[in-house]
Amino acid sequence: MILRKMEISLNEMRIFARHGVMPDERTLGAWFRVDVTADVDCQAAIDNDDLGATLNYAEVAEVVRDEMEVPSKLIEHVCGRIAKRMMREFSIIRSLTVTVSKEHPPVCVECGSASVRLTLLRGVTTHHQ
Repeated sequence: MILRKMEISLNEMRIFARHGVMPDERTLGAWFRVDVTADVDCQAAIDNDDLGATLNYAEVAEVVRDEMEVPSKLIEHVCGRIAKRMMREFSIIRSLTVTVSKEHPPVCVECGSASVRLTLLRGVTTHHQ
């Protein structure tokens, strides 16, 4: 058997935070949802039932919570911080997708959420001009 791909996901983590462009958003706060999906090399965990050989989702949740506590104007910035820190702290991750959604954003229509999704690949870098 050849393991082609394994993903570990934490879905719909719901966190109260103070992100937004308008001062009221940072003062009053709002509810956000965060989804994280990581492509990981965890053949050893499959074979040996060893937590140390996989991505510990309790540690992932701590990273998300910590980064969500830092107020930002843009959810793009929050999403990028979460993704970059995850790639730094968990070398087992080959690629990672993080989605940050703001529930009921303050826009001129009824809107369930506004989201940003970011995918990072280990070893792939881009440069801004």
